Amino acid sequence: MRKIILASSSPYRQQLLRQLGLPFDAVAPDFVEEIDPNVAPELLVRHLALGKAQSLAEIYPDALIIGSDQVFVDPRKRPVGKAGNMQAAFRQLKQMAGRTHCFYTGLALLDNRTGTVQTDYATFSVSFRPLKDDQIHNYLQLEKPFDCAGSFKIEGLGIALMEKMAGEDYNALIGLPLIKLVSMLEIAGINVLGDSR
Repeated sequence: MRKIILASSSPYRQQLLRQLGLPFDAVAPDFVEEIDPNVAPELLVRHLALGKAQSLAEIYPDALIIGSDQVFVDPRKRPVGKAGNMQAAFRQLKQMAGRTHCFYTGLALLDNRTGTVQTDYATFSVSFRPLKDDQIHNYLQLEKPFDCAGSFKIEGLGIALMEKMAGEDYNALIGLPLIKLVSMLEIAGINVLGDSR
């Protein structure tokens, strides 16, 4: 089977990819994520995902390299990335409380043997409960989700912030759209359910 590289140091993405039962190595990409609020989010996340994958291309010349990145869209329809610290995370969650927001997750698969590139994205919307300041502070103290777009971990206590969620692939909200990835891998010759070429 081809060597598969996940261009990510995210434990969340690594855990998701393990669900497919394929052997892979996770390697931190050598790529600076720049969020340009003037770029449409669906284009931005595809660009970021591909940048991560391509940053490892010289190191793994025969591999399939997976890149993924995520932003959420604020009420002014601008893409927003990770908060990075407590104060910014508090501002994000306070702004998001009582509203519905859309998350965009980009996905790229670089077949470094052939030079073939596949990119796509998935959306997932989340509706937040109205939240009091002390609830936001308590949540941030408990989970410290400063490395997550939107400043919450839906796979943890972040579910308590929600009223409802909607989308085609719940995994996209966590950070890796597995449904789209399975299709991309099949095009690249990797059948997750067997009969690999």
